[in-house]
Amino acid sequence: MNTLKDTLSDKPTRTVKNKKRWQDLPVAARVAIVVLGSIEISLFVAAQVDITHRPAEQIRGGKLRWRLISLINILGPLAYFKRGRIPAASEA
Repeated sequence: MNTLKDTLSDKPTRTVKNKKRWQDLPVAARVAIVVLGSIEISLFVAAQVDITHRPAEQIRGGKLRWRLISLINILGPLAYFKRGRIPAASEA
């Protein structure tokens, strides 16, 4: 009778070939990753701060909706700043 251990050990193991480590990446690629990551984090934080301080009447679709949308990589915060905010009378 096969045990769970026998069943699992019968499966071939997968190995990832050509997996690059951080140290193996060229300097330009590492710089690009850090810069783009910093931009993404900055946009996310800026969107969250703006959502927190902006009155609900000045946000299209509700605060929770835009908080969740802003979790979508770099596109979420950009969408919030482009489509989610209703300008105040003094901003228009």
